[in-house]
Amino acid sequence: MSEIVVENRLKKFAKIIIGIVIILTAIFLYNWKNLEFSYEFEDFLPQDDVEAQFYKDYRSRFVSDNDFMLLAIENKPTVFDSAFLAQVASLTDEIARANYIQHATSVTNLNEMRIMPGGLVIEIPYLHLDSIRLDKDSIRIFSRPELVNQFIAKDAKSLCIFIKHEDYLSKDKCDEMLSGVESILSGYEFDKIRLTGRAKGQQFYVETMQFEMGLFVSLSVVLVIIFLFIAFRSIWGILLPQVVLFGSLIWVIGAMGILNEPINVLLTVLPSIMFVVAMSDVIHMVSKYIDNLRVGMPKNAAIVNALREIGMATFLTSVTTAIGFATLLMVHIRPIQSFGVFTALGVILAFLLTFLVLPVLFLYTKTPVVVTEERYNVPVWFNFLGKSFRWTIQNRKWIPLGFLILGLICVFGMLRIETNNYLMDDIGDEVPLKQDFNYLDEHYGGVRPFELAFVLPDTTKTFWDKDVLNEIEKVENYLQNDYQVGRMNSIATLLRIVNRSSHGGQDSYYTVPENQKEINKYKRQLQKIKGGAVVSMIIDSTQTLSRLQGAIPDWGNKVVTEKNELFDSFVSQQIDTTILKPIITGTAHLLDLNMRTLSMSMMKGLLLASAIIALIMGILYRSVIMVVIAMIPNLFPLLFIGGIMGYMGIDLKITTAIIFTIAFGIAVDDTIHFLSKFKLELNKGKNVMQALRTTYISTGKAIILTTLILSSGFLMLMFSSFQGTFIMGLLVSLSLLFAVVADLLLLPVLIIYFFRKRS
Repeated sequence: MSEIVVENRLKKFAKIIIGIVIILTAIFLYNWKNLEFSYEFEDFLPQDDVEAQFYKDYRSRFVSDNDFMLLAIENKPTVFDSAFLAQVASLTDEIARANYIQHATSVTNLNEMRIMPGGLVIEIPYLHLDSIRLDKDSIRIFSRPELVNQFIAKDAKSLCIFIKHEDYLSKDKCDEMLSGVESILSGYEFDKIRLTGRAKGQQFYVETMQFEMGLFVSLSVVLVIIFLFIAFRSIWGILLPQVVLFGSLIWVIGAMGILNEPINVLLTVLPSIMFVVAMSDVIHMVSKYIDNLRVGMPKNAAIVNALREIGMATFLTSVTTAIGFATLLMVHIRPIQSFGVFTALGVILAFLLTFLVLPVLFLYTKTPVVVTEERYNVPVWFNFLGKSFRWTIQNRKWIPLGFLILGLICVFGMLRIETNNYLMDDIGDEVPLKQDFNYLDEHYGGVRPFELAFVLPDTTKTFWDKDVLNEIEKVENYLQNDYQVGRMNSIATLLRIVNRSSHGGQDSYYTVPENQKEINKYKRQLQKIKGGAVVSMIIDSTQTLSRLQGAIPDWGNKVVTEKNELFDSFVSQQIDTTILKPIITGTAHLLDLNMRTLSMSMMKGLLLASAIIALIMGILYRSVIMVVIAMIPNLFPLLFIGGIMGYMGIDLKITTAIIFTIAFGIAVDDTIHFLSKFKLELNKGKNVMQALRTTYISTGKAIILTTLILSSGFLMLMFSSFQGTFIMGLLVSLSLLFAVVADLLLLPVLIIYFFRKRS
């Protein structure tokens, strides 16, 4: 069959492929309009856990524990200044009238109840704005536990406005609400204003994600152009690969738009991963095509040979990388699962576009002018790899020992890794949002919500029974004195306030009444206040579930878990659980629960990925030896990451846990390319040493170059404002560099030992 006939048939087939690709690209690009950025805190909570189901039922009976904002306003030397308080009063009223705000509460609009003889309820302001009574008011305020550290700081240099907004507001409504509040704030002049809350945090995260995604795309484009220029030294070599790189990005993000999957904080790194992974496929394909042209092959033959020679190895590397990402489905945290699914999808799409589009572009573009074989084979590469191979063979007895010693050192480091996280540990201390958060956390008893459910096992009991209240009081005393929960509010708190109010505001009566008759009287009085709204916030309509709300400092998952274990021990020993069953719950608690199971989930994912990859390689190579040789070098990069994390004190958390899976899925690629080439050389009749030397020198350059490309791509993530993304970029880059060292030093030695009989 003539060359012209072959070319015509190829072009006819190519037109069909191009038509399909253009149509699909248009569909994917159109669906970019559905793309949104999201940082929903609750997405990080467990979805199918027993405690998660309990919390979903619990929150359906009460208001959300996370839909509020705290606004701290400083005034030096003290907040007890009539002019300052007048401004705060005006500000509080304005905020209360803003869109989506249910109420705004500060000491300026809080009143203290006084229950007069006969049951008449009157309200006395905690603060009178005239300077004459401020001193007296300040003394009274600091004698009220329900105000200090909640509405006013202990040092009296700031006060706090509690802003409750509608539950579960969408991102657009949160932005509108924040814009309204910030517009109101712009009309006032205070020494310092600090605002924090879910809506504020979400706004910061989404805006930062949008900026960083654009930054990563821009940096990736620059990186791609630089490496393509170094690799191919031509406009042709730069422009053609861009079609595949941008096409794969358009496809995977378009798929997210079709499936209405928002971009979360983890998926902002997707463009960088897509560019470097796709570029690795592209460089292998383009390099082989040019090599074929260089040795005199006609264009059509060069294309077909390139597909045949590197197709299987590149397919394997794409599949193994995708498997590594896909095993993140084992982690029951939705953002991690989304990251795993769409990154795996992107890897496969990049492979498909590389092997569908690039050959067509080769066919329709002018044959590139290639440099001669002599100029291409730069002596420095061959000299370096030749010397490296000789050194490796000469030291083959010591290299495994060196890796074993290093592995043991890394294992000791891994044992130091702790599972821990803080609410805002992904944000640097220089960020104003983090500074505001830390200030409120320090001066107002903590910003992290603490939620405790009280369940009545005995339905004949009520929360107003004295024996039940006794158990609640014991729990509260422990939480206050031992656990150090602040700003607590419960049915016992309400009764203490009413009891004090019934006795002229005397502090000594800030206790739960001693007899059932008084409790019943106060129950009736509380149920009359605001139509029973105050009570319904504490006890649900079935009268079988009650809540205790509080706040704790952001101690971190590790400390909170230890405190929870001590609390559970206290409950089992000191609380009659046949009368009252206390259960810690809430969004922060569920996030901690996910963190406690994170290590096991990641381990299961890694084992699954290893098993699947080993099975695939066993089937393809039909050799257990090949499987063993492939897996051993790729365990050391994981040990290396773990050792660094342990010795550097990097905690295992949501954003760092996925590093192991990413590193394993990508690092195994170079091993596959090496072993594929080695097998081809063996099939040509060479002995082990000859095949190994040829493989080492011919594949070594490609392995080093692709590793540099991948590492550089991940190093770009170090420009991120998020600490987790920064650490991901650093550690994955280091693991890939260590992986290439293992492939060039340990892998050849393993081949020599395992194939000793054939050498």
